[in-house]
Amino acid sequence: MKPFPAIASLLLAAVTAACASTGISDADKLATYRAHAGAPVRSFQYFGQINGWTPLGDSAVAVWTKPSEAWLLELSGRCPDLDFAPAITVTNQFNRVSAKFDKVIPRGSGSMVIPCQISEIRPLDVKAIKQAEKTARDQPAESSGT
Repeated sequence: MKPFPAIASLLLAAVTAACASTGISDADKLATYRAHAGAPVRSFQYFGQINGWTPLGDSAVAVWTKPSEAWLLELSGRCPDLDFAPAITVTNQFNRVSAKFDKVIPRGSGSMVIPCQISEIRPLDVKAIKQAEKTARDQPAESSGT
């Protein structure tokens, strides 16, 4: 019976999007993720399941493969509907996602599916990103009390 995992994936995507909303612009969010990304890698191991994802404008996305493992995927050009998609698919070959070969596919946002090629993959420092997002959320609250 497969409907439950599909529903769970959609709910997880909605919750992740809601939790990732920090009130900062896509450009600032992308800058934060880039600042906490390691050197580019050719590929990463992927077993067909995304634990979460965050669109970072229309040309990059962060993808969690484990709660403590995430990747910054820079895309070749603009990826239509990425900001509005309730879910994404990431292509892979033999359980590996490779730069310049695999694609991110926004799902459920329209009738036309447009794959977006991954141009670069960088590992993310998940703890540093969580701390940076917490700091960004706390700053407006602190400054408004002055």
